[in-house]
Amino acid sequence: MMINLKNDAGITNEVKVGFSWTTFFFGFFPALFRGDLKWASIMFIFAAIAGAFTFGFGAWIPGIIFSFVYNKIYIKELLEKGYRPADENTKSVLQMHGIISPEPSLN
Repeated sequence: MMINLKNDAGITNEVKVGFSWTTFFFGFFPALFRGDLKWASIMFIFAAIAGAFTFGFGAWIPGIIFSFVYNKIYIKELLEKGYRPADENTKSVLQMHGIISPEPSLN
């Protein structure tokens, strides 16, 4: 499911919520192409360490693990950088996935 995040400058970023198929198939490259150098480096280091201990065969294991969590990590970092949900649908999807907390009711 795709959501739209918007910052104060009016820049809109479309991001996928849920499992990251691109990370599953391409490892740290999606993070690198998104400009997320911190997480690209972390994924590369974990893959290198896992590969070093298994003669290269275990390098895919961190890719599988990061496939389940990377999109959520990326969205949280965009929110920390000042991006906000662009519409109510995006806000409800983020609340449903536990990325942002629901607003308390004023009752």
